[in-house]
Amino acid sequence: MTSASTPLSYKDAGVDIVAGDALVERIKPLAKRTMREGVLAGIGGFGALFEVPKRYKEPVLVSGTDGVGTKLKLAFEWNMHDTVGIDLVGMSVNDVLVQGAEPLFFLDYFACGKLDVDTAAAVVGGIAKGCELSGCALIGGETAEMPGMYPAGEYDLAGFCVGAVEKSKILNGQNVQAGDVVLGLASHGVHSNGFSLVRKCIERAGTDLPATLDGQPFREAIMKPTRLYVKNVLAALAAHPIKALAHITGGGLLENIPRVLPEGTAAHLVKGSWPQTELFAWLQKTAGIDDIEMNRTFNNGIGMVLVIDADQAAACAATLRDLGETVHEIGRIAPIGDGAAVVVA
Repeated sequence: MTSASTPLSYKDAGVDIVAGDALVERIKPLAKRTMREGVLAGIGGFGALFEVPKRYKEPVLVSGTDGVGTKLKLAFEWNMHDTVGIDLVGMSVNDVLVQGAEPLFFLDYFACGKLDVDTAAAVVGGIAKGCELSGCALIGGETAEMPGMYPAGEYDLAGFCVGAVEKSKILNGQNVQAGDVVLGLASHGVHSNGFSLVRKCIERAGTDLPATLDGQPFREAIMKPTRLYVKNVLAALAAHPIKALAHITGGGLLENIPRVLPEGTAAHLVKGSWPQTELFAWLQKTAGIDDIEMNRTFNNGIGMVLVIDADQAAACAATLRDLGETVHEIGRIAPIGDGAAVVVA
């Protein structure tokens, strides 16, 4: 116990400025790999500067922000920190993409009780990788060391993305009509939503966990990061008249698809038109929930949905497959009638 006359430093209070500086030095080369046209000033200043590329004639900025949710609890427990940063990026860039926008830059917020430089560097390494794969510059962020706010070994994440789209090319779903085809792009697994239930399933299973799911070790299958659809979907948008996009996150297929449908229309999805993976089959069996709850809680194997004219669907699907996406024709748009906005039957 120190006396009232003993000098107290910031480090005595639990904040290590030297560790923070060491993290910044570790981050700089990671961020440098994400630089792209438009970046005027990157990490290090009070604010990052970005110039909208001159190829845009009437640019509209599109912003998105999100976190990783309770998936972080498993990252702490299993000491798997190198992919949750990709999840953080994916949650925002995929949302921005839905408006037809190209993600331009990303900022992150990392908060902890006591900074562990190696852990933080692993997390930010994932963020940088996600940005690089999305063509998005990591140009700033905040690392907050707050003693007493978080338990030892835990942290929280938030991300913020800004993109741009030509005003004439904004996707709002207003042209969607009955007869249009619904294409689904396969997910990489659970992505970053529904993990409160995932953790309950793991708890219920106890030691009776499968060794592998879909050919991967159990923990790797559970923690597989969010698929980044940006580059492939932007290429498809440039080549085909896609009418609407929906990122399948919290609320699953049942609650996300209606967000991009005009009033009076519904998506009729065909059950079995895409395969249920071992991962989602295990979750459904362990939780003991029906198909409706699966499609409301999880992406259930479909991470991004596209709506397009029926006569354009095959060509668009072929383009996406050539780019490496797994594409399924999962349904059609129909008049809503007295039914729900999404029907899986």
